[in-house]
Amino acid sequence: MWTYYGVPYAMVTDRFGPPGPAPAWAGVLDATTPGPTAPQGARSFAGTDMSAILGTGWDRGDPYLTLNIWSTQRQARPVMVYVHGGGFLSGSGHASMYDGTDFARDGVVLVTLNYRLGAIGWLDLPGAPRNRGLLDVIAALRWIRDHIGEFGGAPDNVTLFGQSAGAMLIAALLSDPTLLADPAADGLVRRAISQSGGAHMFGAEQADRVTRALAERLGIEPSLDAFQQVSDENLVEATAGLVVDTRFDRSLGTSPFKPVVDDLELAPVDLLIGTNEDEAGLYVHAPVTDEDVVKAAARRDPDPERLVAEYRRRFAEPLDQLTALLTEQFETGSTRIAQAHRGKVWAYRFGLGGAAIHCAELPFVFRPGPVHDAWVRFATVGDPGWDLYPSVQLLTGRG
Repeated sequence: MWTYYGVPYAMVTDRFGPPGPAPAWAGVLDATTPGPTAPQGARSFAGTDMSAILGTGWDRGDPYLTLNIWSTQRQARPVMVYVHGGGFLSGSGHASMYDGTDFARDGVVLVTLNYRLGAIGWLDLPGAPRNRGLLDVIAALRWIRDHIGEFGGAPDNVTLFGQSAGAMLIAALLSDPTLLADPAADGLVRRAISQSGGAHMFGAEQADRVTRALAERLGIEPSLDAFQQVSDENLVEATAGLVVDTRFDRSLGTSPFKPVVDDLELAPVDLLIGTNEDEAGLYVHAPVTDEDVVKAAARRDPDPERLVAEYRRRFAEPLDQLTALLTEQFETGSTRIAQAHRGKVWAYRFGLGGAAIHCAELPFVFRPGPVHDAWVRFATVGDPGWDLYPSVQLLTGRG
C-alpha cells in the first residue's frame, strides 16, 4: 500500500482567477503528511462533532490545491476521485473519514482533493470566472489524466464521486458547456456517483444577490476590485454572518454559495445517484416553530401555507414537519437528475433504522461492507449490482 498526501495539482495565483499551474519542486516531494487547506470558517451542527467529515478547519498555507492518493501500485486500476461536501463553505480532502486504504485494497486507486471554498471559490463577480471551485476540480481531473498512470491508475477509467456539496459540484461540472465542448476534456470522467446532492444550483440573479449581500456586510462595492482588497480572514468572517442572514431566504436555500448553472443537463456518463432516508436530521433540532416551517416551505413553493398544510396533515409536530420537508428537498433534486439524465442511471436509498441522517452513509462507503462493495463494483465493472432506474435499491450497510 502506498499513500501520497498533499500532492499539488494547481496553484492559486489570483484568489478570484482560474487555477494556475502546479508549483514545481526540487528533488523529492515530501508527501508524507497532509498540507494546508482552503480558507474556511468553523461550522456548528448543534454539538455534533463533524471533524471526521469536514476536517479540522483552516490550516493556513500554500499550495492548498492538493490531492491525496492511495494505491497498491498495480497497473491500470480503476480510479475513484472523491469531492468532499461542506456546503461550499468548509471541508477538506484530508478529513479522516476519506482514508482510501480500503478502496485501494479492493483494487481501486483512490484520490481525494481540496478546492476553493466560500467567497473565494464561489462568489459570482463581474470580471472573474464563475465557479472557481469547479475550475479547481477540473484542473485536478486533468492532472489525474496526465499523471495517475504513474500511481497505477487507468486515466481512461475515472469515476468521480461526491457527497452533499461535492455531489452538487459534480452535477455542475458534468453540465459545464466549456468542459463538455473542450476536446482536451474528453474522457476526464467515465462514471459519476452523486450522494445526497441533487440539482440545487443558482441562477445569475440569485448569485448576484449573494454578492451584493456580502459586499454590504463588508461595507464595500460589489466589484472585483473591492473584493480583492479584503483579506481572506475578513471574507471568511463576513461569510459566516451571511450564512445566518440567508438561512431562510426563499431564493438562496440553506447555503449562500452554490454553482451558478444556466442549464443543468449532465453529460451522458453512467450515473449512480441517491439520498438518505433521514437527511435533514443533521440540521433540524428542537425547538422548531410553525414560523420556521413556513419559512422553509417558502423556499419550495410560492404558496408556502398550502405546502405547510400538507405536512401538518402528515406530522403533528413542527420538528417532524420541517425534517420531512427538508429531507424531501434532497429527494426531489436527485429524482430530477435521474429522470432527466441521458446516460445509464442506477438509484439507491440509504436507510439506517431512522438514523440515516445527512452524511450517515459515508462510513459505509469508505469502510468494508455492502455499500462500499457496490461503489467499487460500479467503478470497476460499470454497474453497482442492481437494476437500472426507475428501480431504487435500498441500502442499509448491514448486508
